[in-house]
Amino acid sequence: MNRISRSGLAAGLLVVLFAAPAAGAAELLVGNKSADTLWRLSLEDGRKLGESPTAPGPHEIAVSPDGRLAVVSEYGRQASGNTLGVYDTTDGHLLRRIDLGTHSRPHGMRFDADGQHLLVTTEGSDALVVVDIAGKVDRAIDLGPGKGHMVALSRDGKVAYVSKVGAGTVVRVDLADGATLEKPAGAGAEGIGVAPDGSVWVSNREDGSVTVHDPATLDVHDTLDSDGFPIRVGFTPSGRHALVTNARAATLAVFDTVSRKPVAVVALAKPGTEYRETMLGRAALPIGVISDPSGKRVYVAISGGNEIAVVDTASWSVVERWPTGDEPDALGIVTDPAAPARGKAK
Repeated sequence: MNRISRSGLAAGLLVVLFAAPAAGAAELLVGNKSADTLWRLSLEDGRKLGESPTAPGPHEIAVSPDGRLAVVSEYGRQASGNTLGVYDTTDGHLLRRIDLGTHSRPHGMRFDADGQHLLVTTEGSDALVVVDIAGKVDRAIDLGPGKGHMVALSRDGKVAYVSKVGAGTVVRVDLADGATLEKPAGAGAEGIGVAPDGSVWVSNREDGSVTVHDPATLDVHDTLDSDGFPIRVGFTPSGRHALVTNARAATLAVFDTVSRKPVAVVALAKPGTEYRETMLGRAALPIGVISDPSGKRVYVAISGGNEIAVVDTASWSVVERWPTGDEPDALGIVTDPAAPARGKAK
């Protein structure tokens, strides 16, 4: 296990290259997995605002509800990682590194309802770990084998849902008592999100499908076709559309969350581009997806092309491409990183 001391990494990683944000500016955070960096891009035009090093293998990003903190799950590569990097969004500096102890390979993350705790899947210990953002592990809920990968939270914040990519299942976790319920989703269950009606959407990469589950029983209500290795699920701010990245097909599938019918399939690969080697060969490999707070644009991390594809939601087409570091994957949005400096309440 790759144990990283706070003192050792803090000394090496506090060389922060972030520019001070303009008041009220919105930013896209990008975790570059192979470069071990966290980038900040302006949502106005994609210009690079800053860069900070992370521990090896930054896999996911969670932004606190008040916008003050960005947390990076540091998964590791050959050696297992077991830390979370906590960054100040006002200037990007590393505040602290949280050591998860025996809970290695941290991956999916969600802030809980109070914004003071983080729910983290740890593949090395088959657990959902509840972490006090101040710097300690409060408890760990056993998920059992099957590689719990991504996590979503119910609308009321009382229940977590975890996709298990190895088992092809979804797990419902009662956060009050830690009780779990597990039901089948589909082969390679990976992406997961909760729709406005409370239903749980899971992308099953090996099956080429998205399953829609009852939030209480986890029974499958619908199965939607999403060909080409569907790997992530997100939603637009209004909740009207579900967004699914299909990694092998290099597309963004868009579904109406009410009718559950397909709305669009957006081609994300740029013709004539020579992409880097990825887990699926030389490919564009879109992974992370997140919507602009205005709902007018969607951002997709093109891991094989070291870029962000900017998708216009009026035409459902790629309108811009922004450069990133090596192998972008995790995405986060900070809507107002200057707010804490102006004394805005939590």
